[in-house]
Amino acid sequence: MSDHYDVRGSGPVLLILPGGAGHPMGLDDFTGRLAERFTVVTYDHLGLAHGQLGKPVEEQRVEWWSDGAARVLDAVLPEGESAYVFGTSSGSIVALDLASRHPGRLRHVVAHEAPVVAVLPDAERQRAMFTEVYEAYRARGLDAASARMVAGLEERPPTAEEQRKLTDPAAQSPSPADDLATPMAVFLTGVLLPFTSYAPDLAALSGPSPRLTVAVGIDSAGQLPHRTATFLARRTGSAARQFPGGHLGALTHPAEFAARLTETLVPVG
Repeated sequence: MSDHYDVRGSGPVLLILPGGAGHPMGLDDFTGRLAERFTVVTYDHLGLAHGQLGKPVEEQRVEWWSDGAARVLDAVLPEGESAYVFGTSSGSIVALDLASRHPGRLRHVVAHEAPVVAVLPDAERQRAMFTEVYEAYRARGLDAASARMVAGLEERPPTAEEQRKLTDPAAQSPSPADDLATPMAVFLTGVLLPFTSYAPDLAALSGPSPRLTVAVGIDSAGQLPHRTATFLARRTGSAARQFPGGHLGALTHPAEFAARLTETLVPVG
């Protein structure tokens, strides 16, 4: 298979693993700022930003993505060097698997709000919530799925408006073409359930190498991604650091987020 990725900048290699279905949409400002300090390699496993959107996608596995990321690093890393890795959301699940299964040439991994709910005491309830998101998509499409997911991630009942979207009799089930039409639909149909069912190798992630930092959004406090990340840090003995914004902080606060990531990977002094 061909691996899809983009390279920009110069300096030590920093592998970026985007969230969702891996499409790096909206990350240009963020990666551009990082490229002033790093050789930024942005991995797009399904090639959605490389002409593959609309083509059939089978249900994905975390291991496929981390094996692909390892191949990309083999292709771009100079002999004898090791890489920095940053993943956010579903991409940070890939970063965790990469760290536990392909640690050899990794220097420091930053996992931002990985939804690895297996680490939680209420893991079964949270997996059921993600199943409800998938079922909402299957029954009534993207608006209904988004409404259920926002409520689930914020750990609250749906608002009246969200409930309206979840029960809208005019909403129709997506067609097979709809399932492939947008990165969000690809995420909901092929990535969401297998990735949120992933159980990280806590023993491997608790070792000294590669270094693991768990990133949590300042604005995510009280929400599921923040709680999951906090449990992950506790169960692996990893440092937990606050990053600007919430779960989509790299998109909403690109300058501050890039500065925080740079300072985390290469501390001043």
